[in-house]
Amino acid sequence: MMEEDSQTPKSSPGSNNSNNPHLNPFKSPLNLLLLLISLALLLLITPASSAAATTDKTQTLITPTNFLPYYTQHCNHIVPQSPLTPNTNFASLNHDAKPLHIDISYVTGGARILPRRAVGSGSPPVSLSFNPKRNSFSLTQDPNVVHLQASLRLHLPFHSNYTWGRNLRGIRYRPPRIPIRPRVFAFQLYGFWSVRTGELCMVGSGPNDANLGGVSTLDVVLKLNYPVNFSEVGSLISGVLESLGDYFEPVWIMGVPHFGKFNYTLINEGHGNVCAGGNESSGGKDENLTLELHDPNSCLNQFYRYASKLELDYGSGCGSNEVECNPLGEGFGVLPKFMAVQSVRCGHGGGIRALVSFSESGDFVRSPFAYKAFDPNLTLIGEAVWDAEGDRLCMVACRFLNLKDSLANVSVGDCSIRLSLRFPRTLTIRQRSIVVGQISSNKTVNETGYFRKIEFHGPSNMLGALPGLKYEYTVLDRVSKSCAQKKIRKVKGKNYPNGYSSDMRFDILVKNSEGQTAEGYFSPLFVGDRLYDPYGRSNNHSGMQNISYKISFSMTSHFRLGDKLLSKESVEIAAEGVYDKESGVLCMIGCWNGVSPVHNSPIADCDILVNAQFSPLDGKSRVSLKGTIESLREKSDPLYFRQLEMSSNSIYASRAVESIWRMDVEITMVLISNTFACVFVGLQLCHVKKHSDLLPFISFVMLIILTLGHMIPLLLNFEALFMGNRYRPNYFLESGGWLEVNEVAVRVVTMVAFLLQFRLLQLTWSARQTTGRHDSLWPSDKKVLYVSLPFYVGGGLIAWYASHWKTKDAYGNHFLLFGQEVRQQNYGWEELKSYAGLILDGFLLPQIMFNLFSNCEGSILAFPFYFGITLVRLLPHAYDLYRAHSSAWYLDFSYIYANHVQDFYSTAWDIIIPLCGMLFASLIFLQQRYGGRCLLPKRFRKTSGYEKVPVVIGQELQETTH
Repeated sequence: MMEEDSQTPKSSPGSNNSNNPHLNPFKSPLNLLLLLISLALLLLITPASSAAATTDKTQTLITPTNFLPYYTQHCNHIVPQSPLTPNTNFASLNHDAKPLHIDISYVTGGARILPRRAVGSGSPPVSLSFNPKRNSFSLTQDPNVVHLQASLRLHLPFHSNYTWGRNLRGIRYRPPRIPIRPRVFAFQLYGFWSVRTGELCMVGSGPNDANLGGVSTLDVVLKLNYPVNFSEVGSLISGVLESLGDYFEPVWIMGVPHFGKFNYTLINEGHGNVCAGGNESSGGKDENLTLELHDPNSCLNQFYRYASKLELDYGSGCGSNEVECNPLGEGFGVLPKFMAVQSVRCGHGGGIRALVSFSESGDFVRSPFAYKAFDPNLTLIGEAVWDAEGDRLCMVACRFLNLKDSLANVSVGDCSIRLSLRFPRTLTIRQRSIVVGQISSNKTVNETGYFRKIEFHGPSNMLGALPGLKYEYTVLDRVSKSCAQKKIRKVKGKNYPNGYSSDMRFDILVKNSEGQTAEGYFSPLFVGDRLYDPYGRSNNHSGMQNISYKISFSMTSHFRLGDKLLSKESVEIAAEGVYDKESGVLCMIGCWNGVSPVHNSPIADCDILVNAQFSPLDGKSRVSLKGTIESLREKSDPLYFRQLEMSSNSIYASRAVESIWRMDVEITMVLISNTFACVFVGLQLCHVKKHSDLLPFISFVMLIILTLGHMIPLLLNFEALFMGNRYRPNYFLESGGWLEVNEVAVRVVTMVAFLLQFRLLQLTWSARQTTGRHDSLWPSDKKVLYVSLPFYVGGGLIAWYASHWKTKDAYGNHFLLFGQEVRQQNYGWEELKSYAGLILDGFLLPQIMFNLFSNCEGSILAFPFYFGITLVRLLPHAYDLYRAHSSAWYLDFSYIYANHVQDFYSTAWDIIIPLCGMLFASLIFLQQRYGGRCLLPKRFRKTSGYEKVPVVIGQELQETTH
């Protein structure tokens, strides 16, 4: 009778005991776990807090009210303090409006607080900013002494490979995905400045972020030599920041003045010999653009835009460490590859003060508003003027001397360097740089400091801000001959991208004959005689169009191009040709900078043919472009390389608009589906509240599957959950912030569904313990586990192994080769995640088996629960069928609703899974109406003697209990 009673969905209220330890088994283990965690935290926190209490030392914070004693002790011998006068108007001194500012600086020393950095290394230097507070200048009784307050900040780069502190190992780490701010040491200072001598001394405090000496603040003293006027290029700021208490070593400071009166002593207006030499490459009046650099703001913008990274061309005869070719002089064996003209100040009269920095990697400060740090070992300082007659910039540059000694002895000298810079008016296939120029020395070969003339050129992008720029097509005759052999087949009714549209700019994947891949992009420069502007007005030009392109691709691994093995390098090809809008064919001749096998020097190889075929705008192909890059040279030529295949998965703009709208629809569908899941689980909770005797007979395995199905998405990253395809087009990020807003909503609804499902799981477990049915029903759960686990594990292994067999077929075309290495490594894991979604689709299978083993009958599951959750799980497959037959939606590479990474989706699976889901729901309906074993033949349904008698006896037992 006990066996039959365990098979009948009846509760035993009389067995409820508040003292029963199994009443809520989650409560005791949870409390024990919380207790252990609390004890562990106490053990960790108590020693740390006590240690901090023993090591923290009290130190007085220097403020505007108590700084005088510290100033008297450390600064009074430099600038004697003087009492303030009632009149605090500093404007009467008639000095510069912004004196004492420092934002262009170089600092050394400072061990224990600043990172160690090798002199002349390519590591980012520490920058310093010194800013007196506005309206803090006060006159004193001494007319030559001014009282002021200021802030000093030391900005430490966070992504450098420095060695920190003493006796510490250098740690190299990869920066996080979310950028963090650089580390900053900030000090508030108070002191006096002598207008007559230019000496400044201040004391102050700042937070001890480096935790030096166990003190909360660091007291410092700043000593600067900051003259009132800087009359020449050699005027520099020098000083030192010292710690009161010897918590860190002195920080030596050298700064370049930004404000103040300045006299241009190296150049004068109309000076004739500033741009002398090298006139053969400086162009003529009609060959250069005329720029207005007399306005200081325009002057700064021009330098920031176009001269922030210039590539040096040493020409033939210069090895990697030729002293006669190095503009930095002796002591620097490696020739720098890049140069930047960083403007310091543009005067209203046309004079310009500038720093010329050199680098081997090309990493320069890009923002004109950021604090500027420079390395004087790799920098020149000079004066420049815009030559209106030749439309060019002419500069006289000097070196920093005595750098091996203290920074207090650094001077500016050897002003024998000349630099000229111009903006060509016309671009060609061989000359794409918008900035060209040269740097040379006016010394003779035998003099110290001499170096050969070096030419440089700037970038070929950001052309829109240069009015009057033109392009001259010079190889169209070769294009017509080379492309005449290509048969163009025009298909009626097909539309291809317009030459002026944004669809002409795309990413590419390049593959060589050995199967090696590289990633890059195609970007138009000019279409016809117009500068390409994808956001400008549209031009519905039809037929053939002249077009010029910039083609660039870079390698993440070894890539062979001809006889040259490229590794982590970029290849840039300048190309021009014709585009036929009627057929979508692009044919061009290209040039790229190769290396001459004879002289081992750079050479322009213009024997490259580029062919590309665009796909129709309304086509169903996932590949928007296919083409080839091939050499026109003979196979015996050293510059010959085998044909390269290229393809693109860039999506057209019209499809992007439809895709963004589809994403909005899918996000809404996700929210609706999760909301309905919450409603259906809530209805099941209401159902078991009314029929508590049915609660123990819910399959525990089914509840665990549903609970994990809502919990795991909460633990996964939102991007990995809804944007599983790492290589989706970035236009999805331009959906007006809809994804970011709905991320919170989706998480909240998923959290509610998880909590409701977990509550149902908890009630089921507690009901089994309370009614004493745990031991009698657990054998049925074990049978479900014994049957389902091998089934699930075996299916997972089959799915995992099958993924390796179909990898070649699934990723055979060039479009899917984009990111091939990563996709192949993770494809098995994605297949397992999809299989987990398949298990969740069949969530009713454990309940069917449980009903079969325990022979339960009755409405254990509410109809809205099992049928509604089934619809929620199956509707994505119906949607995927619709999406697959929509030409635009089918081409999307990112899924939010019906995500292919989260479940099996294909035409076959979209039919099989819904049919199986509806079958499972129908079987539950039959079991709850006719018994759990109604699906079996009659001879296997029940055992004789176990039908109605236990039910009657159970009722009598309940009445007797009451």
